[in-house]
Amino acid sequence: MTQTDQPRPDTPARRAGRRDFIEALRFVAVRWLRYPGPFWGTVLGVGLATVTDVVTPVLAGRVVADVAHAPGAADPVALAARHDAILMLGGLLLLGLVGVLGRRLSFIAISHLTLRVMSEVASTAFARVQRFSTDWHANTFAGSTVRRLTRGMWAIDALDDTLLLLLLPEAAVLGGTTLVLGWHWPFMGVLLAVMTAVFATVSVLLTLNYVAPSARQANRWDTRVGATLADALTCNPVVKAFGAETREDRRLARVLTRWRGRTLRSWVRGTDSGNIQNLLNTAMRISLIACAIILWWAGKAGPGDVAYILTMVFLVQGYLRDIGQQVSVVQRSVNEMEELVAIFARAPDVADHPGAGPLRVTRGEIRFDHVGFTYAGQDRPLFDGLTLTLAPGSRVALVGSSGSGKTTLTKLLQRLYDIQRGTITIDGTDIADVTQSSLREQIAIVPQEPILFHRTLAENIAYGRPGASMDDIREAARLANAADFVERLPQGYDTLVGERGVKLSGGERQRVAIARAFIANARILVFDEATSSLDSESEKLVQDAMERLMEGRTVIVIAHRLSTVIGLDRILVFSHGHLREDGSHAALVQREGGIYRRLFELQSLEG
Repeated sequence: MTQTDQPRPDTPARRAGRRDFIEALRFVAVRWLRYPGPFWGTVLGVGLATVTDVVTPVLAGRVVADVAHAPGAADPVALAARHDAILMLGGLLLLGLVGVLGRRLSFIAISHLTLRVMSEVASTAFARVQRFSTDWHANTFAGSTVRRLTRGMWAIDALDDTLLLLLLPEAAVLGGTTLVLGWHWPFMGVLLAVMTAVFATVSVLLTLNYVAPSARQANRWDTRVGATLADALTCNPVVKAFGAETREDRRLARVLTRWRGRTLRSWVRGTDSGNIQNLLNTAMRISLIACAIILWWAGKAGPGDVAYILTMVFLVQGYLRDIGQQVSVVQRSVNEMEELVAIFARAPDVADHPGAGPLRVTRGEIRFDHVGFTYAGQDRPLFDGLTLTLAPGSRVALVGSSGSGKTTLTKLLQRLYDIQRGTITIDGTDIADVTQSSLREQIAIVPQEPILFHRTLAENIAYGRPGASMDDIREAARLANAADFVERLPQGYDTLVGERGVKLSGGERQRVAIARAFIANARILVFDEATSSLDSESEKLVQDAMERLMEGRTVIVIAHRLSTVIGLDRILVFSHGHLREDGSHAALVQREGGIYRRLFELQSLEG
């Protein structure tokens, strides 16, 4: 067990844990109040059920006092006792019915409340995660993110039930019972109040300072388990290619060993906390029963009073025992929600400016004006005063070694990152002043490695334009040279392509991506060397489709193979973020000592 696993008292980590605990409770409470109908319906139902629990011991004590009289006596006191016993029996029946109705109301209302809160949290969290930066997604396992969301959602369910259906009525019953007891015997009321306060304080302190830190560690390793599973399953073709199943088994086993140790320690600490709470509960029970015996001994309590006290003691004992368990459930639920709450607390790295409107592109002119950009965590800027204009309808290649800034330039154009200075405009409109969704709708991307959804081919093609008709989808597939292979499939356009499109070949995926770009019909087009990893036949089909797609659009081609950019209008050569050369292939290949000429000659020799 390391120092990291056991934060010492009063450390910043522990104080942060307490803040996280409070923040998670506030997170849920705020969402309760957004649905006042089911929330107050739950409170009303709980209130009715609580009143019956507080009053029931009083009526039961009256019944015991009534039956203490001789059953056959005819004196007025005995007759009054019999009538009172019948009345109390009717009262107990009425309380039972009210309790059932109250609990039913609370269960129905909290079902609506919890499902609405869970739905809202899931949809909002998904929307936030979708809008996090490219870097965030690149550095975060998809499996661990899914685990955080689903674990947090179901923690809300447990937290709602525990706080509203269990802890709220338990606290109300304890408060009401303490008042009733104190009304008859002030010393016993004070004793019950003090011991309840001690029990609650010890329970909360144990939970926050002893159980919660270990539970937090267990949850972190639970997330790691999800990430490890998702990583291996997503890359299963690589695992198979290298016969690495046993290696991945061992990798998961190592993670599971750490998870098992952290989880066991969390469970043991929860058991320790429960044992301490049970000892306190036993001390309270014995103390109250002893007081009842002393009162009876002193003649200050009759049989009915003793029956009430005993009924109340066992009721309180049950509630306190449950409170100890419920506090542990709350702690567990809050710990499981912490990573979800952190997602809500994280601000998007790139946000729409207030009042941002839609982008309208008519010509497709792109201008970078003295753009400065530095990646987070790096000291030197990649771009420092980059100025560049791409004419409407021009076809431009970006050339340079890895890390020269080619891909970054297209990402800045999509506003996947915010620049630190300068402006980027499309048809004179600063892209920082428009909504990101409208900006990206105007830029069609055909990546080097297309990613498809595990949906039908029709859905994947239509993703570029929601609501496209089947005629539009078929026409886009035809223009992309994809119609032939799609129509040969048994289910045609209804064929599911598998996760990330694994059921299709590379050339087929590429043509589906081009069909998606056709149907989007954007004025600006970005190709990330879409033919670099294809066989000759697929490359020819894709190149033909690309030529058709480029017509009438402003085109940016990130070039890896220079043979594919010879026919383009303009070639921009980058080196370490600087634009070193700018011209046509014919001009640049003649430049003595030029970067483009050297790269072209090297690739010609390699070919």
